[in-house]
Amino acid sequence: MGVYLRCLAGDRPRNWLRWLPWAEDCYNSSYQSALQTTPFQVVYSWPPPTLLSYEPGVARVVALDRQLQERDAFLAEIRECLLQAQDYMKEYHDKTHRRVEFEVSDWVWLRLH
Repeated sequence: MGVYLRCLAGDRPRNWLRWLPWAEDCYNSSYQSALQTTPFQVVYSWPPPTLLSYEPGVARVVALDRQLQERDAFLAEIRECLLQAQDYMKEYHDKTHRRVEFEVSDWVWLRLH
């Protein structure tokens, strides 16, 4: 998650706060392999709503038209950042962990935090 937020803030040092809700929506509506679903669906028990993609000329107001273009460009970029962050976390996990399987009645050491 930290890599994802650094990517957002690093690319937009002056206006990252403006884009934070969109980044949150992107994260919460993205499939998580550990959950086998999206975080949105875990919380609300139904799939996240889909956003309509920008279609040129739909908005009659120029400012709204520009804002929708920026939103779609941002969402595409932040989804790529999310995939990079997931790849980074998987790579780190794979380096530092090993797969261990236990049989019933095996003795193991437990360390509680």
